Amino acid sequence: MNVAQRLTFLREKKGITTNKLANLAGISQSHLREIEMGKRSPTVETLSYFCDALGIDLAEFFSDDMRLNPFLATALKQISDEQQQTLAVFLKTMTK
Repeated sequence: MNVAQRLTFLREKKGITTNKLANLAGISQSHLREIEMGKRSPTVETLSYFCDALGIDLAEFFSDDMRLNPFLATALKQISDEQQQTLAVFLKTMTK
């Protein structure tokens, strides 16, 4: 997933419109749209504004766990730690 796709995914996951994210990050909506469409690349500073607005840090933005199927990645974030551990145990039994 590239930066534009990742930003769009995270924004949609949080249920935030482009207008709201742009306002929270202090940039214009048109600038955000251009970034999400891949027409512009955000500076590190702008990216940090997006992360602050989304309630994440830069490390989470670039986290490898999003290489998962987007549906699966979203589902994993919505279940409890105990449920994740149970799922991990189950998956380990499937790979043996």
